[in-house]
Amino acid sequence: MTSVLDQIEIVRLDEDTELFSFDCGDMDLNDFLLNDAKNYLKSMLAVTYLVKVEDEIVAYFCLSYDGLTRTTILTEEEKALWNRVGRKIPNSKRRKTYPAVKIGRLAVAEKYAGFGIGRRIIDAIAVMYLCEQHHAACRFVTVDAYRSALSFYERNDFRYLTTKDGEDDTRAMYFDLKAI
Repeated sequence: MTSVLDQIEIVRLDEDTELFSFDCGDMDLNDFLLNDAKNYLKSMLAVTYLVKVEDEIVAYFCLSYDGLTRTTILTEEEKALWNRVGRKIPNSKRRKTYPAVKIGRLAVAEKYAGFGIGRRIIDAIAVMYLCEQHHAACRFVTVDAYRSALSFYERNDFRYLTTKDGEDDTRAMYFDLKAI
């Protein structure tokens, strides 16, 4: 029996892509795909990728470039984190910013929740930046994770960037691509 994971195809959204319905249970995420994703593409703010099984959109994610920046770090614990990150980078001069790609949105249709599609998306992003040539370097994957998605990102080896957003609706998290 073929699993859903064996059937998925990831395609880049373009201006001519026809979008029909999509329901992940979150109106904001649904609305972004159906009403804003093409505008973000045209404005060069984010590229959206559709995860499809045959003609059905089962999930989507969008990416844009970002930077892991030291200026956001305030506590001693966070300074220690930044120093650990910096020590992994082969360069005698410490940087204030490291190149990253940001997951702007990631949503899985409700009827496909629990099939491992979210993990497959994280793996696909890692492959995109580890195995494919790009015009710019990228060391980290970042996300401003909704509180409801924190455990998903934790299970997928993302770490918190700061403790100052601990009570916020979203938390800044990162994943080191070189840790793979």
